[in-house]
Amino acid sequence: MSGHSKWSTIKRQKGAADNKRGAMFSKLAREIHVAVREGGPNPEANLRLKIALERAKREGMPNDTAERALAKASGAGADAENWETIIYEGYGPGGVAILAIGLTDNRNRTASEVRFAFNRHGGTLGESGCVAWQFDTVGQIVVPIDGHDPDEVALTAIDAGARDVESDENEIVITTEPAELSLVADRVKENGLAIQAADLQRLPQATIEIEGPQAQTTMKLLEALDDLDDIQEVYTNAVFAEEVDRAVA
Repeated sequence: MSGHSKWSTIKRQKGAADNKRGAMFSKLAREIHVAVREGGPNPEANLRLKIALERAKREGMPNDTAERALAKASGAGADAENWETIIYEGYGPGGVAILAIGLTDNRNRTASEVRFAFNRHGGTLGESGCVAWQFDTVGQIVVPIDGHDPDEVALTAIDAGARDVESDENEIVITTEPAELSLVADRVKENGLAIQAADLQRLPQATIEIEGPQAQTTMKLLEALDDLDDIQEVYTNAVFAEEVDRAVA
């Protein structure tokens, strides 16, 4: 896959450069809210909440903002927000598979915005189940290289229960079973390694390389979906030539 980039890597790189802190904090607060509603306010007994809080800390979300999100989710009252998770599935240019995970309090609004993004950028919003089967849910931890020996990091991660480790010149990506994500991440931190990201991800079982105009249009579709307030995460089985990534950036 030399010379090509995965959307997850592109998104991390763009996220470091983009000035979208307010939008990110809003999405993180929403994720904290839903995690508490589904599994309770104790992060030690609620993996989804623990992951959300750790991500909020890494992204620089102020402690009081996270605490307000926790308090709001834990309280009762007429103004309580009722978010629900919805998965949108479809195809981008060239037939690549796209998943968009949403948290919304208005299905009609979100569906309209997602459909518009697909239509505007040469994609097609599909039926439920049309592409989700092509993705596996895993835990994924990203460690910056920063002079570390990838082989040593891999041994540490595998000893802790990781199922796979990959690396390039910039980062080491550790893949785990979903339930093992927190345990492996804690072990990695205990060994003095910084964690750039640690989240549940949807990995494609196989990828499709796309180039040229189709790749540029697909990248714009993914970014349009990712920019929607109600969309938390966007996944695809497309991989892009590095020159396309630079051209769209």
